[in-house]
Amino acid sequence: MITCQRTTSSDSDFKTLIINLDKELWTRYPRIQQKFTQFNFIDENARVIIAYENAQPIGCGCFRPMEEPGSVEIKRMYVVPAFRNRGVGKLILRELEEWAQEDGFMQSLLESGNNQPEAIAAYEKSGYVHIPKFGPYVNIEESICMMKIL
Repeated sequence: MITCQRTTSSDSDFKTLIINLDKELWTRYPRIQQKFTQFNFIDENARVIIAYENAQPIGCGCFRPMEEPGSVEIKRMYVVPAFRNRGVGKLILRELEEWAQEDGFMQSLLESGNNQPEAIAAYEKSGYVHIPKFGPYVNIEESICMMKIL
């Protein structure tokens, strides 16, 4: 059974999953990944969800408040490859959205990349729409930005 747990960015399971996420992103975006390192820092204000199956961490995601009032940015979404296509990512995303709503946020923004069509499709199925690039992603050709009203 898959369960989700709310935690913080200091959680050791989250840190391990993020190491694997970063390795995968380096293989998908070898030419530009070094540009993203500075944007992927997750501070103590982030709210983190970790998905588990039988106490094994199998996926994660988080959100952080944005400067724009009422908005959060979804970050660091990752599912262990052996657990993909089983709804884990959508479960994590839904948990993050519910938490953001509980905290009074009204919209969720995210950035993904053009080498992640499976992620883009999942976000679209979850109600996200394409928007103009925002913040640090404006001049990055590979970036795809999306938004959902919560």
